[in-house]
Amino acid sequence: MIFLARAPKSTAILVGITYGPNVFHHSADNIDDLMRKVFTRLLSGHKGNSRVASRKGDSTEVFGALLELTDPRARLGRSTTRARVFSPLGELFWYLSGSNALDHILYYLEGYDEFSDDGETLNGAYGRRLFSEARLRGESDASDEWQRVIDTLRKRPGSRNAVIQIYSNQDGAKDSSDIPCTCTLHFVIRKGRLHLHVHMRSNDAYKGMPHDVFSFSMLQEIAARELGLEVGTYQHSAASLHLYDDNEDFDAHTKAQQYLDEGLHDVVPMPPMPPGDPWPSIRLVLQAEREIRHGNVEFETSAELDPYWQDLITLLRVYGAGKHRKGPSAEELVERLAHEGFKLYVLDRIAKRRPPTPPVIEDMFKTDVIDEQGNS
Repeated sequence: MIFLARAPKSTAILVGITYGPNVFHHSADNIDDLMRKVFTRLLSGHKGNSRVASRKGDSTEVFGALLELTDPRARLGRSTTRARVFSPLGELFWYLSGSNALDHILYYLEGYDEFSDDGETLNGAYGRRLFSEARLRGESDASDEWQRVIDTLRKRPGSRNAVIQIYSNQDGAKDSSDIPCTCTLHFVIRKGRLHLHVHMRSNDAYKGMPHDVFSFSMLQEIAARELGLEVGTYQHSAASLHLYDDNEDFDAHTKAQQYLDEGLHDVVPMPPMPPGDPWPSIRLVLQAEREIRHGNVEFETSAELDPYWQDLITLLRVYGAGKHRKGPSAEELVERLAHEGFKLYVLDRIAKRRPPTPPVIEDMFKTDVIDEQGNS
């Protein structure tokens, strides 16, 4: 670590660390500002960018990126073209369920089937690597990677060893279509706050990064509540941060430019997670998610569940009602949300599902009306 009073123009400084001109980094207090900076870099002709051909398509890449979200609760985008809540929320609870089932995540995200080796499961499913079945059953001896990290930080708050490894050496040797993109989750306590640094070997800037930041910063807040701490910063490190070219399957390049063309967006962070152990509430939400996903859209959980978690169930219900074409309307459900910031996503869904208004065609042969001044 090098501390300098002044750095040359070709060198950038973040928290006292110097970076060369080709290392990309940015710090912001919301996900939209991070995405705007990332897209601006990847759509530019910056000399530090590389053109890469991979089995998933051609892309523009920056190799070596460090992004910092100073307010991890500002994890949901607010743009017209890229605002998402239903698929990130579904993916998060897929992780929290400990599932590797393909049909579970396909309910929320189309296209995952291309990564399955057997048509039923996903090799790289993060939840299976993080959480044990004992945890999901509420057993006290939940021996899993998550518990190891929590125990480590409780015993030694200054520890640098609270690391969960997602990508393993065995993954590199596997002939699989689903190799984990995430390498490690590193939790540390500094100045009474829980910080998280996530490192990824590969990160799709348009489709993957917003989902990853959402899920991992939620895991950060869950861990913080377990430890009785406030959340600190979220750091997102990617070796290969890339934007795919437009192709017949998806026009990522065009959509990234459309996002930039929108300009600035309002910042509305999620509310703080309720204090105390969140896992009893998470298990209730997981139960509701499972029921809704299987078609029981009007399933009701405990009325004593905090409004924070009730809101997440309501969002899952909005998605389920549309998916199964039954249950309460989105117009009705939006009124149940306690957090005003979530309403944007439901109203946007209502607007997109509303049939377009047919154009008004003037009668070409109607008689003109003449006013008193003789104007027609």
